[in-house]
Amino acid sequence: MKKYIILILSIALFGACELDMQPESELTYNGFWESEEAVKAAHTGIYASYRGYAYTIWQMGELRSDIWGGNTIESPFGTDLIDNNISTSIVHFGNWANFYGLLHYINDFIANAPNVTFANEADKNHMLGQVYGIRAQIYYTMVKAWGDVPISTEPLLEVDLEKLKKPRSPKAEVMQQIKSDIAKSLEYFGSDNGLWLNKNVYWSKAATLALKGDVYLWSGKVLGGGTADFTEAKNALSQVTGFSLVEYNKLWGQANENNNEFIFSFDYQQDQADNYYASFTGRAVDFAGLFDDAGNSVASLVVNGASRFGPSDKLLLAMDDANDLRRETFVRLYSDGAVHFPYQAGDATYKGAVLAKFLGIIGDDGSRKNYNNVPLYRYADVLLLLAEAKNNLNEDPSAEINAVRERAYGENFAGNEFTNGTKAENTQAILDERLKEFVGEGKRWWDLVRAGDGIVFDEVATLNASEAYKIYYSISQSMLANDSELTQTEGY
Repeated sequence: MKKYIILILSIALFGACELDMQPESELTYNGFWESEEAVKAAHTGIYASYRGYAYTIWQMGELRSDIWGGNTIESPFGTDLIDNNISTSIVHFGNWANFYGLLHYINDFIANAPNVTFANEADKNHMLGQVYGIRAQIYYTMVKAWGDVPISTEPLLEVDLEKLKKPRSPKAEVMQQIKSDIAKSLEYFGSDNGLWLNKNVYWSKAATLALKGDVYLWSGKVLGGGTADFTEAKNALSQVTGFSLVEYNKLWGQANENNNEFIFSFDYQQDQADNYYASFTGRAVDFAGLFDDAGNSVASLVVNGASRFGPSDKLLLAMDDANDLRRETFVRLYSDGAVHFPYQAGDATYKGAVLAKFLGIIGDDGSRKNYNNVPLYRYADVLLLLAEAKNNLNEDPSAEINAVRERAYGENFAGNEFTNGTKAENTQAILDERLKEFVGEGKRWWDLVRAGDGIVFDEVATLNASEAYKIYYSISQSMLANDSELTQTEGY
């Protein structure tokens, strides 16, 4: 095990592109991959590492869109991303966001686990299905973020950093690798629709099917795959079974995180890891003189985080429907104790908002604890992606849109039904529904890009069509200097 850990640390050096640091050329882990217990230990390690990338995945999927950049009580985070301030000197997520550290860990598992004998081979197959799915999800995040990226699928038996240099593979090749991994994941899962240890914090066949639908929609719209890809997306999403929408008041909160809607979620636990949503709350000292939009004091709201991300006026206006339960996604904060409904953009008494979706629990010591699990895919996502696939195939998406909308409106659903319209009208309706449904879940930026037809430039005020190359991130000068195989992202 110790030698295996040394190998992973050396992989991290590769991820950091520190080519002046030459690790030992003969790192070995002989004897590690000889038992079922060792494979399971490596499997657990992959999830611990994967969780460490959740904040990056959220930032990439949300900050560049149109839903943040509003008032914060403290100095805001992520302003360059919110403003789409990206260049060769302002580089976000350097060194490929260190994703290759996780990828090489996964590659090692994929190469070695099949050769280990298990008491129950179905367990090994399920784990391989999980790990292939996670690798596909990581490469999918990367191709959406940078476009062309290096592909590395082999384990590192030796660590000679000069030999690790690779050029960026074209988007189409990266997408083909993603689709191949999805196919392998489904092959290993076979007919097993169950959850590992009956927990949604492990990847599953349903997670791979949700990812497949997502991937093929992107491939169809952004990469030009068209009808064939949209059909694959529809078929995959239609195969997700065993999950359903739950009542909205039973969807959020630590007590509800094992609900029947979460397909895959990142696992946060006491004494292991906190999630990143404390930065969407605030400090008790700042709340002492503030009120919610009904005029009630929020002094008793237990918070011990920070107010670093503020919802935009555009988002708060879009969610300002008293009949929609999703309005309670935010606790809006005011300084005067008056009633503030409807929301008024530019109101000087509005100070910021608390994201209530992942508020956490109050611990035994009286402080707020951020151990909520955070979903990457849930069934509402499957339904709205299916609506998107149908719309791209010129089919009626109203059943899926209305299923999500009815849950949100509850007894007020009558009169708020969606009626099938033109393809463009349906696209906008799906975007609007996803906007309200997935705040804080890292979806909006990808949704806008995937919608195509220049919609992302219409919706995001900080991004111009003349700078379309900014859809993809730049890479740093140090990365280019350290690796002669790399080229800068097109347009920069």
